[in-house]
Amino acid sequence: MSEKLVMAVREKYASVAVSELSSKNEGVRVVAEAFGYSSDELASIPAEANMGLSCGSRRRWLRFGPAKRSSISDRAAGWMFSSRPRRSARGPCDRDRYDARDDRARQAQRRKAGYANVEFHLATIDKLPLPDNSVDCVISNCVINLAPDKPAVFREIARVLKPGGRLAVSDIALKKDLPPELGADVMAYVGCIAGAIPIDDYKQGLIDAGFSAVEVIDSGADLNAYAKVENQSGCCAPAMTQIGGSKLLPNIEPSCCAPSGDLHSEFAELLKRYNVNEYAASVKVFAIRR
Repeated sequence: MSEKLVMAVREKYASVAVSELSSKNEGVRVVAEAFGYSSDELASIPAEANMGLSCGSRRRWLRFGPAKRSSISDRAAGWMFSSRPRRSARGPCDRDRYDARDDRARQAQRRKAGYANVEFHLATIDKLPLPDNSVDCVISNCVINLAPDKPAVFREIARVLKPGGRLAVSDIALKKDLPPELGADVMAYVGCIAGAIPIDDYKQGLIDAGFSAVEVIDSGADLNAYAKVENQSGCCAPAMTQIGGSKLLPNIEPSCCAPSGDLHSEFAELLKRYNVNEYAASVKVFAIRR
């Protein structure tokens, strides 16, 4: 089932990547601000880098001095990048589609933003194209919950980090078990809820992978903020089809575009049926590679 879940995640977030959602949309700004991004931070990045998919800002936790050159690896769904920046790491561009056709546009955007030492790599989060002990800091924003094999992700992060390197992650984790109908809902998985693991398991998984000083802190953010983006997208997700009785997955063939069919709208419908704040939390995760 994990391959079908991965396909569902890719298709849904691909529909967002080709939409026109950006910080120009009021609902998108509201989501980013609800999870900790300041208006100044949002103004400092290209508007299209924010698609209302963040679950928390990590930049303020990096605390790199102005003269320090540190390698940062950001894990994003579908693609990730590594950099040695003199400026801040990046804004809330959380999930996106990246392939060879995008390379020219991304390089241009990189130069426009003033980041000279940035590399983009197409990879899965549990198999990174980076050498052992090569990164000073790993950041991630609401992505690890989507990975089917969390222990593999934690081990891979530990592999690429230098001893003493830092992990600073925003993610979704569970405060208590999900009701069966919510845990089996594919839209809840795509929406970062059903794939989340308990806070204690998150902490223990990092310790087992080789981390110390592990903290998993409930930010208290309202997960219902995601509903603010409803009906603001210009492109819809693929049509849904029945798989295995009750579970729904997107068809490979794209359906027509309509605002009511995008990821945000479908997740908003899920939020109307469940108070996800009762079960899940937006968390800040910090750890040091032993």
